[in-house]
Amino acid sequence: MFNAVLWIACSGAPWRDLPERFGSWKTVYSRFCKWRDEGTLLKIFEHLREDADYENLSIDSTVVKAHQSSAGAKKRAKNSEVNQHIGRSSGGRTTKIHAVVDGLGNPLYIKLTAGQIHDSTQAIKILSQLSIKDSNILVDKAYGTKEVREYIRKHGGECVIPPKSNAVNKWECDYHIYKERHLVECFFNKLKQFRRIGTRYDKLASTFINFIYIGCIMILIK
Repeated sequence: MFNAVLWIACSGAPWRDLPERFGSWKTVYSRFCKWRDEGTLLKIFEHLREDADYENLSIDSTVVKAHQSSAGAKKRAKNSEVNQHIGRSSGGRTTKIHAVVDGLGNPLYIKLTAGQIHDSTQAIKILSQLSIKDSNILVDKAYGTKEVREYIRKHGGECVIPPKSNAVNKWECDYHIYKERHLVECFFNKLKQFRRIGTRYDKLASTFINFIYIGCIMILIK
């Protein structure tokens, strides 16, 4: 059953196009919805990340285009999901995937927002989901607000954030450690190999993020 859902994630094809060798597409879709609603895929993802390397934590985001088929979610969708995290920006209708990866480049946490949402507004919300004590927090200049830096220090982390060129009071940044931030970019490159993630086809944010969990699971077990 998982292989059938994985085929959908890799191909980006509609459920109805599922090859017959996997059985009825309706059965597979129903099982996926059950996993989604019960949090099964999230639990697997969380279990696989238990041995993470917390020395360096890198945060970044990537924007994916929302296909026209992702439009039209009911405003009173299940679990009161009024906001499906699809926004409008210069690139059209988009969703932004925020991610934290550990020192090995493995995913630790995923969050969705509309594409136009600025990264700095999400940093503390993301960091609050993890234990950052004694961790180097590697983020780019977009995250370098005073509030974010103070939050990291208050919770025992070390800021590895380059100051903006126009910053009044510039701070030091360990650029040797900062080079490791490329791991989060590599993670996004791997994630977007799954066509169902590289383009958003799903109306519900809960469905889309569960496909992302599938991508994370496959990255973690390889």
